[in-house]
Amino acid sequence: MPLRPVQVNIKALDGPAAGRFWAEALGWHAYSPGVTTYVGPAGGLVWPDPVGLGIDVVPVPEAKTATKNRLHLDLATTSAAHQAELVARLEALGATPVDVGQGEVPWVVLADPEGNEFCVLEPREVYRDTGPIAAVVVDCADPRAMARFWGTATDWTLHEVTDDQAVLRSAEGVGPYLEFLRTPDVKSVPDRVHLDLLPYPGDDQAAEVARLRALGATDLDLGQGDVPWTCLSDAEGHEFCVLALS
Repeated sequence: MPLRPVQVNIKALDGPAAGRFWAEALGWHAYSPGVTTYVGPAGGLVWPDPVGLGIDVVPVPEAKTATKNRLHLDLATTSAAHQAELVARLEALGATPVDVGQGEVPWVVLADPEGNEFCVLEPREVYRDTGPIAAVVVDCADPRAMARFWGTATDWTLHEVTDDQAVLRSAEGVGPYLEFLRTPDVKSVPDRVHLDLLPYPGDDQAAEVARLRALGATDLDLGQGDVPWTCLSDAEGHEFCVLALS
């Protein structure tokens, strides 16, 4: 069975502080079951069978470079007033406005206290039922190729594919969208933010990893050493991890 995206992995110098920021930003809770800080809705850490897409903040010794992340979060709002209130609240929590060349747009681009970019969107009907995270957005050169890979790698449904973008979402029609947007820039540094995928109970992690390699994924050595998860990259070099169920 294809894998399910279960969390957005964010690297941070101060993992607990970054976790608190994202928990307050999303109206969620931060849980610290170990080295990392997991951010998700109320109800506790539902591992190894998460019911939605959460955030896992991982402490690292290196600060973010000036290079723009190739994966970021879009946050949903319900009205112009809500958008303005959310931006003000996020800035009070430590977010800062950033210019990534967006020009005059109706959304607001911010960076979290670690420098990771994200967007606060104007109200859009398509995101009315996603929860606080409207979309996980990935820069890419070829959305059609990304649709083929990620549409087969995961159990998410392909909603749209053009030369400019590919859009997927959970087959249950809940939670955020996964969007691949065509951009002119190319990947030059390791991703600061990436997706983590998880097999379903009863599925074999090694078999899933082999299936992904057959689809075009390549093994990735980030200095992770002997760990229970497997680090891979897709055809455009976007890193992701296949987690273990236990």
